[in-house]
Amino acid sequence: MANPLIKICGLSTPESIASAAAAGASHVGLVHYAPSPRHVEIAQAAQLRRAVPPGVKAVLLVVNMAPDALAQAVAAIRPDVVQFHGQESPQECAAFRAASGLEVWKAKGIKTPADLAEAQAYAGALDRLLYDAPAGKLPGGQGIALDWSLLAGYRHRIPWGLAGGLNADNVAEAIRQTKAPLVDTSSGVESAPGIKDVDRIKAFCQAARAIQS
Repeated sequence: MANPLIKICGLSTPESIASAAAAGASHVGLVHYAPSPRHVEIAQAAQLRRAVPPGVKAVLLVVNMAPDALAQAVAAIRPDVVQFHGQESPQECAAFRAASGLEVWKAKGIKTPADLAEAQAYAGALDRLLYDAPAGKLPGGQGIALDWSLLAGYRHRIPWGLAGGLNADNVAEAIRQTKAPLVDTSSGVESAPGIKDVDRIKAFCQAARAIQS
């Protein structure tokens, strides 16, 4: 299998963006969600977006954001991708995708085969479905892995990626089991909540790229 795409999420400094890009990340994520320890305000996110080098896509992560506020955020930040991480419906995702012309992702917590089947309702509404661990108090960034065996051999109806509890120690095995075309990490490359670690970013990208076709 080909090397997967790699998203490093929850970045909050130009240095961490540069580190992720240098390590080989294809996507960097900016979280605009106040309860998260990785939250960045719109002005800060716009500054960080300007630090993203060519060839790397900037992903704006939002949670149940009102349409008008989202439109203002997108206009200011100018992301390549918007990732919905709340209870946004397939219809809401499709409407935003059509109106914005942007690449749209949706994260879905997966615990059972029924959850996986239900997530396929987003086919046609998204550019990518991101399978994550079920949400706790906060959506994402909790370091909790989902059951990879749910995805082994599954026939996905939509391009997808794997998130939830991935780090340098387990990402290669996760890719082997699931054949994930994209892997996403946040807390797995941190030294403390919201604080990215350069060495952990590098180690994660190396581990994710260690599996050859």
